[in-house]
Amino acid sequence: MNNFKSHFFYDRQKRSGILILIGLILAGMSFSYFYKPEKEIIISEAEQQEVLAFQIQIDSLKRVATESRKPKIYPFNPNFITDYKGYTLGMTVEEISRLHRFRESGKWVNSKTDFKQVTHVSDSLLAIISPYFKFPEWVTNPKKKSSYTAKSKWKTYDQKDALNSITLEKLIALDGIDEKAADKIVRHVKKLGGYQIDEQLYDVYGVSTKIKRTILNHYTVKVKPTVIYIDVNTATASDLSTIPLLNFDLAKEIVDYRILHEGIKSLDELLELDGMTDYKLARIKLYLIAE
Repeated sequence: MNNFKSHFFYDRQKRSGILILIGLILAGMSFSYFYKPEKEIIISEAEQQEVLAFQIQIDSLKRVATESRKPKIYPFNPNFITDYKGYTLGMTVEEISRLHRFRESGKWVNSKTDFKQVTHVSDSLLAIISPYFKFPEWVTNPKKKSSYTAKSKWKTYDQKDALNSITLEKLIALDGIDEKAADKIVRHVKKLGGYQIDEQLYDVYGVSTKIKRTILNHYTVKVKPTVIYIDVNTATASDLSTIPLLNFDLAKEIVDYRILHEGIKSLDELLELDGMTDYKLARIKLYLIAE
């Protein structure tokens, strides 16, 4: 115990030194608190101008750094804006959905005015993104053709070949159709098991209307595929979602509507559902019945 206490034992000389040190610290703190310089630091006008110029240079460098971090926008076709692309451009979910529903109807945005009317974006956002819109050449510089010439080139039903028997090689052989577009069309025909009407060709996403019209001038539906119709009053949401242009969310809405109204008497009732359009219903009717 005596050895332990010896570490805390100070003689008179050491205690005096500690008191002096504490006094010096308190005196220094008091001096720094109460002392006020007699003269303020004065900066000359030339020095002020130099500081201002240096600050302007710093602000300029900050703006350059901020701009460099912003994502660059490259020219794009507004008809093919994805959810992610629309988000990066500053569009709302509702504005993007309006554009997608418009495109599902087989229609196209051909100008910034069309884009404004379809999406309802603000004028400020339109002014920012519209300079980057890039439309096809046939939209920006359409070539005028006489009605007589256009009609004289359109083939009759008997002159056309069977659309459901189309092949990749046959499509590529047509003027203006590349392999990528031809592959999308052949895949779509096979996926549906064949078209019931010519207009189903317009459901192929990512292929221009010009290409589709070229194909329909040489091909048409001559033999329709055998279709097993799905009864809207007995089918599950999973069954309904197998129908072209009918996703699972919309299929679930149909089932909920059917349960709420104790059955569906006419397929036209489905127009009351959110997300259902006349264009989409016309396609669904090719595979759906109400019994």
